[in-house]
Amino acid sequence: MRIGIDLGGTKIEAIAIDGDGSIIAPARRVATPRDYQGTLDAIHGLVQDIESELDARCRVGVGIPGAVSTRTEMIKNANSVWLNGRDLPADLAGALDREIRLANDANCFALSEASDGAAAGAATVFGVILGTGVGGGIVVNSRPLAGLNRIAGEWGHNPLPWPSDDERPGAQCYCGKHGCVETWLSGPGFERDFAARGMDPLPAQEIVSGAASGEAIASQTLTDYIDRLARALAVVINIIDPDVVVLGGGMSNIPNLAERATAALSDYVFSDEVLTRVVRNLHGDSSGVRGAAWLWPA
Repeated sequence: MRIGIDLGGTKIEAIAIDGDGSIIAPARRVATPRDYQGTLDAIHGLVQDIESELDARCRVGVGIPGAVSTRTEMIKNANSVWLNGRDLPADLAGALDREIRLANDANCFALSEASDGAAAGAATVFGVILGTGVGGGIVVNSRPLAGLNRIAGEWGHNPLPWPSDDERPGAQCYCGKHGCVETWLSGPGFERDFAARGMDPLPAQEIVSGAASGEAIASQTLTDYIDRLARALAVVINIIDPDVVVLGGGMSNIPNLAERATAALSDYVFSDEVLTRVVRNLHGDSSGVRGAAWLWPA
């Protein structure tokens, strides 16, 4: 039995699964404390609660919004900034009195969908997060690929490929550069692009609804979003040539997004045919926590 922990910026979620991926302890959530010790205590409490219910000691995997630095072995790149510079793996192992496994949350998403989700059985999977930010994870032969610098899959902080003149230099990204994929394909980036066309600001969901009803500016904004998604994915496909690309995050809920992005890929992928499948995730918001549990193979 394995417990998965999804350590998010606003909530911490935990579940337990058995060897075939069936949930044996339903999801429970707590608000994420805004301090380090409180975060450790919250995770400890969730694990203790599940193990009391199951009357068993479980293996624990944790997905985090960041990575472990190869230089310091401390957390880096976490938007939950109180984690940065902390030895979270060792501190969690001490708090839980056991070995733990820890990975970037996008890697956990990709692992979940590769294990028993929309990409089950595929040899190489690229998992995409299209939400408040843009991230990604790579799974090869059922194992997450972290990379030497532990940043494999971070496509959101590459420049938008083949930009038109009116896409240069692009909005400033929090990473300090301009025109990153994240500034175009995140939910806030989509909303910003709509407003930049002289429209009153609207939430992404309302823009998508406007496009569905035939509103011209909303429709063009969505069409351009899909073209940019295809461009950005084409570069990933040109480099790692995955069997499946799985879309996750709030923007993946756009109707027919995967199908429309697939149709646009042939304009950009360096091949006479594109066999890569682009699909919507199967497990939705549960993919991250399920993938954390899958850090321990069955």
